[in-house]
Amino acid sequence: MLGSAAAAFVLASGIGVGVWRESSIPGVRVASAREYSARDDITPTPSRLDASGYVIARRQATVSGKITDRVAEVMIEEGQRVEKDQVIARLDDSNTLAALEEAKAQVAQAQAGLDAAKSAFADAEPVYRRNKKLVAEGWLSVNAFDNSQAAYDQARNNLAVTERALTVAERGLAVAQRAEDDTVIRAPFAGVVTVKAAQPGEVVSPLSTGGFTRTGIGTIVDMDSLEVEVDVSENFINRVHAGQPVTVRLNAYPDWQIPAYVIAIIPTADRSKATVNVRVGFKVKDQRLVPEMGARVSFLSDVEAKDTGKAAQSGVIVPVDAVQANGDTGIVYIVHDDTVERRAVRLGARTADGQTIVAGLAAGTKIATGDLSKLSDGSRVKVEQQ
Repeated sequence: MLGSAAAAFVLASGIGVGVWRESSIPGVRVASAREYSARDDITPTPSRLDASGYVIARRQATVSGKITDRVAEVMIEEGQRVEKDQVIARLDDSNTLAALEEAKAQVAQAQAGLDAAKSAFADAEPVYRRNKKLVAEGWLSVNAFDNSQAAYDQARNNLAVTERALTVAERGLAVAQRAEDDTVIRAPFAGVVTVKAAQPGEVVSPLSTGGFTRTGIGTIVDMDSLEVEVDVSENFINRVHAGQPVTVRLNAYPDWQIPAYVIAIIPTADRSKATVNVRVGFKVKDQRLVPEMGARVSFLSDVEAKDTGKAAQSGVIVPVDAVQANGDTGIVYIVHDDTVERRAVRLGARTADGQTIVAGLAAGTKIATGDLSKLSDGSRVKVEQQ
């Protein structure tokens, strides 16, 4: 009896130890190292001069109507992409439609008057020419001829007047049609909506009239026209020239170096700040670039930029929480089924997509992510489902 109890106790103890050991195995998430080409935008580069500025759009517009009217419909939202001539809003066109119908009626009336004048002239002309021949031959009195000539001249003048009246009516129709077209507001160029300023029911006007009148429907920015505008001290402007290579760091992404170049130096100085304005263009387009971002610009020499390009290396990129970083080196844990292998790697720059590794890790390698403090070389792990 005592032997059976002891056996049961030993069995239970063994099960408890097994359960405790199983629960002590740390769980990890797994990620794959992705191939990455270390380009100029992540390669540290020396600079001749640094300056601060802001990202601006060279082409942006607050779109409004040509007339003061009530908004009937707005078809844009912030962040929406619009194309050139796309309809973005409609104004109340009840009055312009009525004026357009009136102009069409006036054209029809003028056309009818012209048709009548043509008929009267067609009747008067042969009578006049016949009487002219008869009076020359002495078969018709001068008084009768004068009457027929007066009727002919009047018919001819009426025809000219009605032709001009039709022209005026057609011009009025064109004006009325243009007024109707002005109630449809279109995008002047392709871009992204950054501000939606008006709502249906509000009154918009191209002029600032005060009160509750809006001056625009919305603001559209051409994201392909983004550049950086910086103020360079006039004491160092001799270090800058058009076409010069530069790198740009955004305050929002300090580890992201963007290759750029000097577009132009504005040929005037600000006497209050003793600076000269410089325009800097981006060599790459990225959706992370948005207007009014703060930026730091590093002006490079042509030789430095060329050497930097030769020094570009290839590597892989991994999640930030997959690396225990220590300066330029770090530790990652490679996952082999239910165990991990500790691996030392050399780090590159940290980007918005993750941590770059320039040596020590191949693309496609499975590595552990998350809390790496519980791991050691050869320790068992439990892979968690993503």
